[in-house]
Amino acid sequence: MRWVRRGAFGILVAGIAVWSLFPFAWQLATSFEPDRDLARFTPTWLPIPGGTLQHYRNVFVAKDFAPYIVNSVIVDVSATAIALVFAALAAYSIARLPLPGKGIVLGLVLAVSMFPQISIVTPLYQILISLHLIDTYPGLSGVYIGLSLPLMVYILWAHFRTIPQEIDEAARIDGASPLRALWNVIIPVALPGVVPAALLGFIASWNELLLALSLMTSPPRQTIPVGIANFTGLYSVPWGDIAAASVVVTVPLVVLVLVFQRRIVEGVTAGAVKG
Repeated sequence: MRWVRRGAFGILVAGIAVWSLFPFAWQLATSFEPDRDLARFTPTWLPIPGGTLQHYRNVFVAKDFAPYIVNSVIVDVSATAIALVFAALAAYSIARLPLPGKGIVLGLVLAVSMFPQISIVTPLYQILISLHLIDTYPGLSGVYIGLSLPLMVYILWAHFRTIPQEIDEAARIDGASPLRALWNVIIPVALPGVVPAALLGFIASWNELLLALSLMTSPPRQTIPVGIANFTGLYSVPWGDIAAASVVVTVPLVVLVLVFQRRIVEGVTAGAVKG
């Protein structure tokens, strides 16, 4: 019976892998197919023969996609870095310091993340208008900081609370303040939790469309998801160009996940395994 269970488990894992990877594989194949093949009723599974790089040329030449990438890098990297600092401070306070009502604070942080984005677009737009930050990098970065914080705080809190309290006590004996203990002692020890927190926060900002579309009104400052959405014309949808742009912006995320996959698994599961 053991081999039956192993076989069933292997089939299940293979099915999940195929289900997860098929959309990306389909986009990759589509990005190399000529428009005439994309218009056929019967799909072509592989662009062989007759593959083309025209869609990639369209993305970077005809549609000038590079500025969208630069905008996303500026907004998302800055938002992730700042959010990580605030999340580390909040998670350290909740997990390590003797503060009253820590459980309530953590619950409120997680509850805030449950609000659908559509419900906060109008308030955020009005706030940025009043602060003269609409259609600016700091405005959208600030919004993304708020969106990333709940997830980052939870991941870091789950990891910080698994670190022995003796480390804090040793740091206090050496004369370190709580802030110094956090940056010099806790953060290096908790690096397996810091990496997935930063990476998942960055991915969430990188893929966000609704708020970027609503708060960045001028094309020179719009981000990648908005740029891809702008490919669609009034009477046509350039599926090949959209697929090519999707591949271009997804490959870096795939590389990051593959490079840091061990740390991501360790960081996300640390609180559940050790707590």
